[in-house]
Amino acid sequence: MSFNRDIQLDPNRVQTRSGAGRGAMIGGGSILTVIAVVLISQLTGVDLTSMLGTQQQTGTTTSTASSIDTSVCTSGDSANKYTQCRMVATAESLDAVWTEQLPAQAGLKYAKPEFVLWDGTQISSACGNASSAVGPFYCSGDRTVYLDMSFFSEMERSLGATDTPLAEEYIVAHEFGHHIQHLTGQMAKADRSGSGATSDSVRLELQADCYAGIWVNHASSTPDPDTGKPFLNRPSSEEIKGALGAAEAVGDDHIQERARGHVDSDTWTHGSSEQRVRWFTTGMNSGSMQACNTFAVDASQL
Repeated sequence: MSFNRDIQLDPNRVQTRSGAGRGAMIGGGSILTVIAVVLISQLTGVDLTSMLGTQQQTGTTTSTASSIDTSVCTSGDSANKYTQCRMVATAESLDAVWTEQLPAQAGLKYAKPEFVLWDGTQISSACGNASSAVGPFYCSGDRTVYLDMSFFSEMERSLGATDTPLAEEYIVAHEFGHHIQHLTGQMAKADRSGSGATSDSVRLELQADCYAGIWVNHASSTPDPDTGKPFLNRPSSEEIKGALGAAEAVGDDHIQERARGHVDSDTWTHGSSEQRVRWFTTGMNSGSMQACNTFAVDASQL
């Protein structure tokens, strides 16, 4: 999904960090909890929200200067050339879409989440410390989306997804979808302690996929406030195929099959490949938050 080359970007929309060093969490088993969560995350999904949401951190984490350069991210042209600039542009496009759609569809004012791009071995958040093995996640404790810049190549290498621009943008839009759930109160209402194909954990993730689809629906018609031009060009069928491939690659059944050679739906926390593709497509085709109410459907429709 190509950005309009003439749009203007704010390089400061994202933060960059380089995490390293030592750290620990309390409230759930200290560093052993971190290890357990990382292992589970590798098998069942890419988001730590449900497992780290109430944990607090202690200890220390050292930081060095990040190698991620966003100073060049000033236009849509740079977003089409550089991954870090694509992340800046995607965030600004998501901000513009949800600034319009959240009040119109839910009667709520949109508040931007923070967005951190990071490189290194570990990063700290209000939800605890996370290693680079975790992948992107949203922390409701500090209203921040965290994305390790190595994730996209890992997604292609380990999960079999094609690393395309719209596939990358889908991942970001999914995490912003969790922020929308936080703003609407859905995240707080969901019982994220359980697992299984029809659990609240799965319904929450599928709704975030659907919200990512809503962004795709509106992105090519929502203008950049500075230039009045749409952020993105309408996606081609090939670009949509790449995004659907990313949604399929992060399905619980696909990840379990690749990691363990068998599928156990009782342990699902994110949903199957088929579910994730279907709900992303629902949001993309409808552009409607009401159509994304995964909590209103029975098990057979999920």
